[in-house]
Amino acid sequence: MQLSRVSKPPAMSFSPALRRFVRTLAQVGLIIAIWLLATWLSQHLLPNVPPGIAGIAIALGLMALGLLRREWVADGAAWLLREMLLFFVPVVIAVVQYPALFHQHGLAILFVIVVSTALVMLATGFAVDLAWRLEKRWLRRQGGDADGEPG
Repeated sequence: MQLSRVSKPPAMSFSPALRRFVRTLAQVGLIIAIWLLATWLSQHLLPNVPPGIAGIAIALGLMALGLLRREWVADGAAWLLREMLLFFVPVVIAVVQYPALFHQHGLAILFVIVVSTALVMLATGFAVDLAWRLEKRWLRRQGGDADGEPG
């Protein structure tokens, strides 16, 4: 006599695209939660600190304590950066609504935009170079390769 095996129903499996969408959505939610906390702190406890700076400090502090990992926000941050153009739509509408302002002060505004963009790019380049040099020095002290590869 052969006993028939009772098989379990197949486990629900979601497509990789759906899993990635849900993960990205959750990560954007986590980033928004940090932003809301930073905004609240800036309004109620630290009025001289802009919410963006407070948010960066919160995220870095959580990462330093090991309570937030880069992987937990990477896809959400990448999606926000890819869709950043949508955040500039209000700026374009303002340009269309106030053409006289741009006719009168357009060159000054363009100058400020170009110079500030160049300064941000330079500062970012110097910061990345400094971080790379510090990491290289730290790896050498830890016994790693001078090229940044662990020994």
